[in-house]
Amino acid sequence: MTTMPLTIPSLRRRKRVHITPTDHADMPAPKFVPLDPSVVSDAIPAFFIGRNTTGVWVAREAKGAIGGLFLLKSSAVAFAHAEGGATGCATIFPAERFELDLKNDGNPFAEQLAPLVRRATTLSRRIGRFFKTLTHRSTDFHAS
Repeated sequence: MTTMPLTIPSLRRRKRVHITPTDHADMPAPKFVPLDPSVVSDAIPAFFIGRNTTGVWVAREAKGAIGGLFLLKSSAVAFAHAEGGATGCATIFPAERFELDLKNDGNPFAEQLAPLVRRATTLSRRIGRFFKTLTHRSTDFHAS
């Protein structure tokens, strides 16, 4: 009988760097320019997908034809793919946050729900840290 070692992937998440809202003001806004034709054909629409300063996901076509606000990243990506049509689309995820400077053709309630989603996310993280602290403390007390 042959045995194989069992490997379990790590559940650790990458450490996130927190940037305060005042730091965002110092960051340069991304320039929405068409991509280099040697990288992506002009026939393929390109979409910038990222977050704005309130934490809402933004999908914006590089040439400024269409854009929208979304609560979920997957919704922003689905919007870009749907608008890309049969030819598909290129998606670019800039590191900087950016604002939608077009009419919102995405979720009409995304901007209003952003504070609620942010509070729920913060509460979820706090609860997670609390339980992590509890489980860490429970392993400190071993019976001899």
